[in-house]
Formats: sequence, C-alpha cells, structure tokens
Amino acid sequence: MEKNFEGIFTMTKMTKDTYEKLKSKLAELKKKRPVISKAIGEAREAGDLRENSAYHAAKEEQGLNEMRIRDLERQIDSAIVVGKDEVTRNDKVRMGSTVKLIDIESEREIEYTIVPEIDADVLENKISTDSPIGGAVIGAKQGEVVEVEAPRGLVKYKIVEIK
Repeated sequence: MEKNFEGIFTMTKMTKDTYEKLKSKLAELKKKRPVISKAIGEAREAGDLRENSAYHAAKEEQGLNEMRIRDLERQIDSAIVVGKDEVTRNDKVRMGSTVKLIDIESEREIEYTIVPEIDADVLENKISTDSPIGGAVIGAKQGEVVEVEAPRGLVKYKIVEIK
C-alpha cells in the first residue's frame, strides 16, 4: 500500500490488464538482478574501484533496477483490481470507461478512455484518473456538466456519452 502526502495508506484501482502488465514488468526486472550482479563482479575484478567506470555504471544500474522493483511491488501491493462488470456498466464514468465530452464554450468534442496512471497516453486519448479531466469525470453521469481547472482557466465539459 502507498502512503499519500498525509501518511495514510492508499489503494490504487486498476484493470486486470494493467495489473498483469505490472506483474510482468516486475518479473523482467527481477530477472535482470543476476545479470547486473555478474557485471558488478566482473568490473570489480578489473581492479581499482575508484576509477572503474564499468563498476560504477553497473552499481548505478543495480540501484535503478532495485528502485523500479520496489515501486512496482508497491503498486502491485496497493492494487484493487477492477472487474469487467464494474468497467462495462455505463451508468457513470469509471476506470475503463470511454467518455465523450463537449467543451461547452468552444463546442469542441473530445473522447477519452479513463485509465490508471501507468496506462495513460494522451496520444491514444487515454487519460489518468489523476489528470484534471479524468478526476473531474470519474463518478459523473451522462448529461452532467463537469468543471476542470485548466491553464486557460475554468473549462466546462458536458458528458455526452459513456461507453
């Protein structure tokens, strides 16, 4: 479980696909441990460690790898896997929902899929529940107007469709 800024443990909702991706990435990183250890051992045998760039590079790689492992373990431990039935209900916006919005002022239509932070990709119109728009639409129903604080000021979106 992760702690928020107040030190309270938090859980993270994610789809089963996201959960499986995290577990797969974790397994890959754990497989790298012996390879990195071997590189450290070989570099150590090369002599003076103070000026051994291969040794320092391998140690840095080990530190980064361990940091990623800890981060993924934290995410997996704090995961709440959202079931298909919860994602496919269209009565309100949930993680996994695709939502069509209209900017009330410009009348521009946009469509986003609401995903966990790890799956967010603006180029694919996948936004996180932690993004300003994602946070504003979560739990809202079709026809509702939500307000989003954007760099250009307060933007109002009407939820046209939830899939």
